[in-house]
Amino acid sequence: MLVTFIVAYLVVSIAIGLYAATRVKNTADYAVAGRSLPLAVVIATTFATWFGSETVLGAPAKFVQDGLGGVVEDPFGAGMCLILVGFFFARKLYARNIITIGDYYRQRYGQVVEVLASVIIIISYLGWVGAQITALGLVFNLLSHGAISLTLGMVIGTVVVLVYTLYGGMWSVALTDFVQMIVITLGLLAIAWYAAGMAGGADNVVAYAADHGKFNFFPTGGAKEWIFFFAAAITMMLGSIPQQDVFQRVMSSNNATTAQRGPIIGGTLYIVFAFVPMFVVIAALMVMPGTAGLLADDPQKVLPTLVMQHMPIGLQVAFFGALLSAIMSTASATLLAPSTMFVENILRNVKPGMSDAQTLKAMRIGVLVFTCCVLVYAITMEGSSIYELVSGAYQVPLVGAFVPLAFGVYWKRATTQGALLAVVMGIGVWLLFVASPMLHEAFPQQLAGVLAAITGMVFGSLAPQWLADHKGHVPHYEGSSA
Repeated sequence: MLVTFIVAYLVVSIAIGLYAATRVKNTADYAVAGRSLPLAVVIATTFATWFGSETVLGAPAKFVQDGLGGVVEDPFGAGMCLILVGFFFARKLYARNIITIGDYYRQRYGQVVEVLASVIIIISYLGWVGAQITALGLVFNLLSHGAISLTLGMVIGTVVVLVYTLYGGMWSVALTDFVQMIVITLGLLAIAWYAAGMAGGADNVVAYAADHGKFNFFPTGGAKEWIFFFAAAITMMLGSIPQQDVFQRVMSSNNATTAQRGPIIGGTLYIVFAFVPMFVVIAALMVMPGTAGLLADDPQKVLPTLVMQHMPIGLQVAFFGALLSAIMSTASATLLAPSTMFVENILRNVKPGMSDAQTLKAMRIGVLVFTCCVLVYAITMEGSSIYELVSGAYQVPLVGAFVPLAFGVYWKRATTQGALLAVVMGIGVWLLFVASPMLHEAFPQQLAGVLAAITGMVFGSLAPQWLADHKGHVPHYEGSSA
């Protein structure tokens, strides 16, 4: 029954996506759903895109190991990213009437910065999408009791998501996300209610977590611990802001107010609801014997094991429906985003004069090619933590793309030279720290990259202006008589 339901659910998801594809007439429909999505859909697609495998499997495993302080990147940083986008960026970007975030870099700084920033953002998606593909493989492996290998499960899941994303673009993503958000919330709430009953009540679960120090959020050490904590917090909080999937939801809105409110509400709901799978995993620790061995082997399997071994078939259906919804909603969005950016901000510079029909065809081919690349990457990275794959991915846009975006929007004196120097110094210093264990153990590599990018932006923007103002000026020094 469980496998039958999952197959049926996948078929329905494909059907919804293909139905949405009938709305696609041009590149604007494919990339930003014709800028026509109402508030409810924008909230749903924002929430569902963020609520991925790392939220259901990765973050709870991290929470069990390190408490609230261990999940400062996600959900706290990730949810705050959406809230910050709504408050500080949505209206300003929506007013520009552009298709990708790369278009903003072109308008503000020129073609070179556009291409550099776009490459950085596209590369960052490998880790995030790879995490979703890995989770799909894990789900099919668990459902088949090992008959389907992790690698084959990745392939099956990828093909399902690819089919409806390839044809329907943002329209398919938005409509499937809307349905998947409903499945996620209802499914996980049902699981949490049953798990609380197994553990003797929700108050017992909360008390257990408190007694074991799981609610400790802030670091207890000195300055170094606080610096690393701050760096972890900003990784997704700021690194997710210059991302095409966030931008697509802003630009897909039917007006500026929707563009602003959608991410704020979606981000708030995400932070609140991300506690549900954490709650369930704590309940699992209380009711499952032998959990210590499972934690040592793979903490990401605690929640699925609880459902498979201790819950009735109806709740198994609810859980895997919610889990697949979470994964597929994120995977579809993160396959579409880099593909549209590649065509709009890189290919069109190489091959100018493309018609709208040619651009739309290229975007679909881009989705197919990027999907294949991500699948290979996910298989290569098999065994990596889902949470670490996601959080690591956001260091790249944090150090290479965030500073030019934020300074470009809010600092009028930001220049192309400043943006170029910010990208080069941010990425360069980050790579230096990544390559040197001594450096990144002493100071967080992503924070070093951000500080270098800010330095590059300020110096690169002000120095040429200062030199131009003082060109030909010879300082006069008064001599003194002996």
